[in-house]
Amino acid sequence: MITFLSIVALGFFLGMRHATDPDHVIAVSTIVSRERKVSKSAWIGAFWGVGHTLTILVVGAGIILFNLAVPARLGLLMELAVGVMLIVLGLLNLTASARSASAAPIHSHPHSHGDYVHTHPHGHAPEQHGHEEAKTPLAALDRVLMKFGAYRPLRPFIIGLVHGLAGSAAVALLVLTTIHNPRWAVAYLLVFGAGTIAGMMVITMSIASAFHLFSESHVLSRKLAFASGLLSLGFGLFIAYQIGIVNGLFTSHPHWIPR
Repeated sequence: MITFLSIVALGFFLGMRHATDPDHVIAVSTIVSRERKVSKSAWIGAFWGVGHTLTILVVGAGIILFNLAVPARLGLLMELAVGVMLIVLGLLNLTASARSASAAPIHSHPHSHGDYVHTHPHGHAPEQHGHEEAKTPLAALDRVLMKFGAYRPLRPFIIGLVHGLAGSAAVALLVLTTIHNPRWAVAYLLVFGAGTIAGMMVITMSIASAFHLFSESHVLSRKLAFASGLLSLGFGLFIAYQIGIVNGLFTSHPHWIPR
């Protein structure tokens, strides 16, 4: 019983630690940066964790139960998917930040005070801007997708699925070296996934709380969202370079070590 409880506790806390991997935190921060309610951010973390756990369980169970081998090129492609996803998320955040920054431009109009006519620069509030924010391409896309009830939870869920693909082989192989009973090994994956869900919920709530503190300053809030997008883009490009060039995905001799 003590050994069983130890395995459960270890799996849960390793899952929580796994949620803190840099690529995981960067990915969810690009979504949470647009969310100001801490309670909703917790659901973002939960759906990310469910997607991550599902992939870990399916791929990991296949490796454990059926002795599936993951070819080096396929393993690298799964990890490259994370880099591509981070690049896309970063570009979306940067685009949204750029549109937000240009929503209230500084310009001037001539006007008069009696016989005195002059101009001076000023800005308009977003609601007085020349075009509605809902008319921007990104907002239009959101408006179309929002017709589907599963749109909001689907975004973090899909991100979690992709991250699970990248780490599933490493987790399964690590479990096999310590737990030789296949059924207990699969059960460990479930506990590991539960810990990942809990860890990501804590992370997303923490990130949302930080953004909430600066929400009253629109300039600072926009800069934080821009920084998260820039970080996501840069880290995604770094991963793509590591996988494609350093690890040889785009060469005839790819080499891959699950991690």
